[in-house]
Amino acid sequence: MNAPLPAHLLPDMAKRETPAALVDALKSRFSDRCSTALVVREQHGRDESSFAAPPPAAVVFAESTLEVADAVKLAAQYNVPVIPFGVGTSLEGHLLAIQGGISIDVSRMNKVLSINAEDLTVTVQPGVTRKQLNEEIKSTGLFFPIDPGADATLGGMSATRASGTNAVRYGTMRENVLALQVVTASGEVIRTGTRAKKSSAGYDLTRLMVGSEGTLGVITEVTVKLYPLPEAISAAICSFPSIEAAVRTTIEVIQLGVPIARVELIDHNTVRMVNKHSKLTLREEPMLLMEFHGTPGSVKEQAELVQELASNHGGNAFEWASTPEERTRLWTARHNAYFAAIQSRPGCRAISTDTCVPISRLADCLLESVAEVDASGIPYFLVGHVGDGNFHFGYLINPDDPAERAAAEVLNHKLVSRALALEGTCTGEHGVGLHKMDFLVTEAGDGAVNMMRTIKRALDPKNIMNPGKIFSI
Repeated sequence: MNAPLPAHLLPDMAKRETPAALVDALKSRFSDRCSTALVVREQHGRDESSFAAPPPAAVVFAESTLEVADAVKLAAQYNVPVIPFGVGTSLEGHLLAIQGGISIDVSRMNKVLSINAEDLTVTVQPGVTRKQLNEEIKSTGLFFPIDPGADATLGGMSATRASGTNAVRYGTMRENVLALQVVTASGEVIRTGTRAKKSSAGYDLTRLMVGSEGTLGVITEVTVKLYPLPEAISAAICSFPSIEAAVRTTIEVIQLGVPIARVELIDHNTVRMVNKHSKLTLREEPMLLMEFHGTPGSVKEQAELVQELASNHGGNAFEWASTPEERTRLWTARHNAYFAAIQSRPGCRAISTDTCVPISRLADCLLESVAEVDASGIPYFLVGHVGDGNFHFGYLINPDDPAERAAAEVLNHKLVSRALALEGTCTGEHGVGLHKMDFLVTEAGDGAVNMMRTIKRALDPKNIMNPGKIFSI
């Protein structure tokens, strides 16, 4: 059972009634694709966060941009909130209908609209998932590298400015989204950006929408960059005597300019959980999972240099995975770390952290945070996209135990405060949602957050687009 919403997270949670007339109008427009069934509403009223809230009043399954626009226009007419929904994998309460309203599910908008292999771009509907996209473009010799772990939709990944394991080499959604189609709060359809690689034409509305978490509009098309599949790919795991040794190795790899594609940290707790969940026999020590992309010669050179750096810090038991099947086995185990951790304590929920710091400050931030959580006695897992200074604790709490939740929130607060003091951020890739609203004010300052509010009020004067997220109005 999820925990109730802490009041201090929701300064703007006054629920708005959804008039029966709106529900009737939606059912008239969408027929059986507008559902008020409790099971459907509950499915669309929760994500992977540890919070609980009443479900939306209705769920609309849209199949086109026009249908999204029609649903938003009706909601605007009745001053009712709209919450976009993809597959529900967000971690910070983004999908919760804290002020009531309707959920617009775009998962059926799942077509790849155009593949422009010669320009290294593709345009998709928002319900296309990253795995689906890579499956549909594999014959072109190209791939889409952004890999947040979950098989998230491109619309949701754009809305939360997602990144993941490949970001150290290929960047985040911010760098890889070229253009969007968006339904605004009034139901108008606009386009931002083009397929051109650069532009100086006006305000950068694409960057404004990427990371807006559904608070400025509903994304209905996404154009992203593609990349040639590497000629050679090699993955490796390396165990270390301590987390510090693994982190120091990573810092040296990045500072020397090694173009490593992935470098993921897993602590010994998490290795143990992954072994049990995925039936593996990895050494239960702090571990780096690495991947190298390039020509056969460059991959060999990168791997040899990293192996030398690792050995200087006590790294040992290098294991190589050169075949697609071996690499898939390793990365599937990494991506299942969250679920392995949840299953390690039945009935628990994870309070996830998401800080990111400059690479030179990574060891300072991470090691102090490990010492704090070890001293607390709260079970946890630790994984990190450490190549870009981003790491995640998952505090595994009993959601029915207020003391455990309070202790985990104290740990999270200390961690974020430390990251901000080191000139980092409260969220490297999950987004603000509900959980990090207070932290955003600390990080950005009142002036910057007030500017965000000004933009929100201008583009959404009725405050119907996913209200109560990122900041209060």
